[in-house]
Amino acid sequence: MKVLVTGGAGFIGSHVVDQMLSAGHEVSVVDNLRTGHRANVSPDVELHDVDIRDAVALRQVFEAQRPEVVSHQAAQASVRLSMEDPVGDADINVIGSLQVLEACRYSGVRKLIYAGTGGAAVGEPRYTPVDEDHPVNPLSPYGANKHAVEHYCSLYRANWGLQTTILRYSNIYGPRQDPHGEAGVIAIFVGQMLAGGDPGPTVNGTGEQERDYVYVSDVAEANVLALERGDGGMYHLGTGLGTSVNELFDRLAGMIGYRRPRQHGAALPGEVYKIALSAERAKRDLGWQARVPLEAGLRLTVESFR
Repeated sequence: MKVLVTGGAGFIGSHVVDQMLSAGHEVSVVDNLRTGHRANVSPDVELHDVDIRDAVALRQVFEAQRPEVVSHQAAQASVRLSMEDPVGDADINVIGSLQVLEACRYSGVRKLIYAGTGGAAVGEPRYTPVDEDHPVNPLSPYGANKHAVEHYCSLYRANWGLQTTILRYSNIYGPRQDPHGEAGVIAIFVGQMLAGGDPGPTVNGTGEQERDYVYVSDVAEANVLALERGDGGMYHLGTGLGTSVNELFDRLAGMIGYRRPRQHGAALPGEVYKIALSAERAKRDLGWQARVPLEAGLRLTVESFR
């Protein structure tokens, strides 16, 4: 089928594109290349340098490509930046997503797959692993606006018949993640450890914060499965297991041969302390589960950065 991927030149989006192509689909990409890179996109894929907030340019792409399904990966993905600029964050993640939904509505798109967030939307959990019925209480503007778009997806489905599947991501890592970005502790640690310069990686807070880490190819696979499954559903993509930042640091240091001790800085506002996501519903409805163990995924990531 014809699929358009927003943010398809970015870290997660480019892996989604690759797996869509491998599955035999015809793929095009919309990306403003602010954090994405042309080098991430196959030369066989038509890349449109367009900001999702630009309604006119976006509609022109949709009219030209006529996608059946849109995989909406484009976003401002940093909790820290959302705390510093909540308005700018909402402009991209809410207004930009609404422009994508409107383009879908007016261009006859059959289905939208929305890349949501699990931990940032849920907030500090009452229990773990967190399932889809857990109450939502975001601690950051990022979590709030990503959750808000879930409601827009539901109303576009109810009012205009746009099929929607919401995939709530945990912490995604792997090749192509920006080691100089504002998000992605694994990429940041690997980049700084390999560089070996001063001051080296800094662990925010105590380092006992726990996250659920999923390798990027597994998340890309979920997007492929969602092309034909999970209509009207919302799914957590996780392993159900939390790993502390301190443990991540120690594992990566051992793989890389980094011998400096951990340095700790101030805790970051808006961050959830400990969370892991249950993927039982995704397993049941999508046939999805995380396949790449953390140790193997970390080694693959380190080798890609080398």
